[in-house]
Amino acid sequence: MKIISRLVLLAVVIVAGVWLWTILFPSPEKIVRKRLVQAAAEASFKSGENPLVSAARAETLAGFFSTNVEININVLEFGRHNFVGRTEIMQAAAGARTELSSLKVEFPDMSIKVSPDKLSAVADVTMKVQAAGQKDFNVQEMKLTFQKIGNDWLITRVETVRTLS
Repeated sequence: MKIISRLVLLAVVIVAGVWLWTILFPSPEKIVRKRLVQAAAEASFKSGENPLVSAARAETLAGFFSTNVEININVLEFGRHNFVGRTEIMQAAAGARTELSSLKVEFPDMSIKVSPDKLSAVADVTMKVQAAGQKDFNVQEMKLTFQKIGNDWLITRVETVRTLS
């Protein structure tokens, strides 16, 4: 009976250890996925947002990108836009918050491929965007390249993926 109780205790300790390990040291794929969800949350806003909160959230959103990020996007209703650098992203985010009364951004479908050296990753995502007054979401396929810089996974490149129409 002592042996069975010790084996059960050992199994519980092993399971708890593995669980704790995955919490403390998540895989790069989980980190990138979490960063995408957080970035979408920071890009989204509702009407009536306090201007100081709006400016802070635009700056927080820019923090998900590397300082030399390149963004080349072509979204149907908003046209083609190119941004280079974190400052331009912050300005664009702040501008969107003044032009639109609300915006909802989601990444419902993510496919993340981490490089073998675990220092970069590519995320192929479906981006759903709904601006104020729109009945439906705009859906766009995007490709985001991440680089591990220091302890952070930062977006270094964003581009629109052409789909068949």
